[in-house]
Amino acid sequence: MQLNQNIFDTFPVLKTKRLTLRAITQDDAEEIFKMRASGRVNQFIARHNMEDRESAVKLVERVTLAYQNKQAIAWAGILRDNKTIIGTCGFNNIDIPNFRAEIGGELSVDYWGKNIAIEAVEAILKFGLGTMSLHTIEAKVSPNNRGSVFLLEQLGFKKEAHYTDRIYFKEKFSDMAVYTLIKGNETFSQDN
Repeated sequence: MQLNQNIFDTFPVLKTKRLTLRAITQDDAEEIFKMRASGRVNQFIARHNMEDRESAVKLVERVTLAYQNKQAIAWAGILRDNKTIIGTCGFNNIDIPNFRAEIGGELSVDYWGKNIAIEAVEAILKFGLGTMSLHTIEAKVSPNNRGSVFLLEQLGFKKEAHYTDRIYFKEKFSDMAVYTLIKGNETFSQDN
């Protein structure tokens, strides 16, 4: 058994009914900055709001380097009839020896409640479990992020852990939950 590392030869573009998921580029830095400067997008994530566009430029550089080093893969989500990204999602950490990856993402507030996130995440999960040959996909979320918890549970993720006061951010502690999806337990079809 071996993880398919050919995915690092050429960046895989994924398509869904409404989305194209492609590599994040420097052309996306402005939209990433807008999303990450928003207190709403970050409300359940222990990270400071982005303060300048240069921070987004550096983030794109880190994401690109992580892909080149076979450590992560992140997609820019674009509505198929548009060119502007509306979110990012991907495997933030790929544990090759253990056939595991951690998934994470963000979506512009303008697209919340439109089932865009589930469409993107399902495509990425199919890619991870199928093409990449991952065994387990993990998500770390705030238990208060009901939207993300609902999305994960809809796709077959099971709560594996709940850490009390796990994260210290902005002078307070908060909990973190870990959800996992083990290959064969997904609630969606692997067919396209």
